[in-house]
Amino acid sequence: MTTGQSNRKFVTIASNSTAVERLCSRLLAEAAENHYCEDHLFAIHLALEEALMNAAKHGNEMDPKKEVAVEYAITPEKFDISISDQGPGFNPGTLPDPRSEENLYKYEGRGVLLMRSYMDVVEFNEKGNCVHMIKYRAPQS
Repeated sequence: MTTGQSNRKFVTIASNSTAVERLCSRLLAEAAENHYCEDHLFAIHLALEEALMNAAKHGNEMDPKKEVAVEYAITPEKFDISISDQGPGFNPGTLPDPRSEENLYKYEGRGVLLMRSYMDVVEFNEKGNCVHMIKYRAPQS
């Protein structure tokens, strides 16, 4: 069971959709135990699932020999997670803006835009194979 000031936890999962779904469910349950509201759980779910699937699909190319590494801390104050894959990485700055007219029917960049829209912090390492995301939980009034 998690305490309010838990230490960071580390887990690795297989590069497949079943493992992604299981981990998403587990982390969302932990966020719910820390009293995140439905809006925050929805935001975390979308960003988390996108980041994990990107790591498994684009980073690791669904290679069963490669794993997705996840380091996280879920407290009543924030949902803080880093997701790394074993792929070559990418430069998020080169992704096309999916909101631009010429990109409206392209798939590239939508997931990163979604993560940035729903999380308070989204940052990538220099190699581009690790994303760090934070969702802050507003104090209850």
